[in-house]
Amino acid sequence: MELEECKAVIEGMLFASGEEGMTTRKLSKLLDVEHRQLLSIVEEMSLEYKEKRRGITIMNSQGTLHLTTKPEHASYYKKMIDSTGSTRLSQAALETLAIVAYQQPITRIEIDDLRGVKSDRAVQTLVNRGLIEERGRKEAIGRPVLFGTTKEFLIYFGLTSIEELPPLSELKEQEDVEGEADLFFEKFTEPDLNTDED
Repeated sequence: MELEECKAVIEGMLFASGEEGMTTRKLSKLLDVEHRQLLSIVEEMSLEYKEKRRGITIMNSQGTLHLTTKPEHASYYKKMIDSTGSTRLSQAALETLAIVAYQQPITRIEIDDLRGVKSDRAVQTLVNRGLIEERGRKEAIGRPVLFGTTKEFLIYFGLTSIEELPPLSELKEQEDVEGEADLFFEKFTEPDLNTDED
């Protein structure tokens, strides 16, 4: 594989791995290149990402690589998050929010299992919007983060406590996560939540 193609594959893999990132060992194995050679390629990529024309960079956290935005652009991302648009949460975020509301405290992996797809972006969007928050860590291998709804969630949906959520038995007949989300949010008028991301 040519160097530039190898860089492109690495970039794509890191993007696809999301917030979990990927270890340099795993990357070298997947690409079938020596670990030392991979580190050299990643170092070259890091230098290229430092150029002003690039908006992302590679972060190496104890051997795990992540694609991240550049710290010097943070003020623009804050503006984006704080901007007052009239768009709503995506279906993926609504499904995730309904799962957290009814199953809290719950880990991201448990959310993934219920939805059948990765929920990293949806969870991050809900955290950014202040609708869910970390609620400690589960006593399990790796001590994963537990998520629950926030006071802002209650305010958005006009609830005084989580106990006011309608019982699932009233909302659905069949066990269907997407249906749960649709029926849950039909029960409450969803406000403008100012995001169009997952």
